[in-house]
Amino acid sequence: MSKPLGYYTSYTPGDDSLLEKVQEKYGSSFEKITKREKLVILTVLASHIGCQLEGDVRSEIFAIAKDMTSELSLSDQAGITEFLIAQIRWGQNAEAVHHS
Repeated sequence: MSKPLGYYTSYTPGDDSLLEKVQEKYGSSFEKITKREKLVILTVLASHIGCQLEGDVRSEIFAIAKDMTSELSLSDQAGITEFLIAQIRWGQNAEAVHHS
């Protein structure tokens, strides 16, 4: 069983926040949201977070990501997603790339 929303966020029951409204509608573990819908939320949030960060993305990273979608199983793609989320939230990151 997955941990509830409040474990991962600043949500506190009774705070009348967006997170409270989402939890009330979809469950504390988003059990009323399909896997596909969860991936849409993840895509939108990841894109938004990425746009807030400085630096450029090397073209080779786009190529690697494309290769991952075509060469890795869905299970390995999900594993890479989990790995990257942990790295983004808790891991060390390389310095931003700036092209002149």
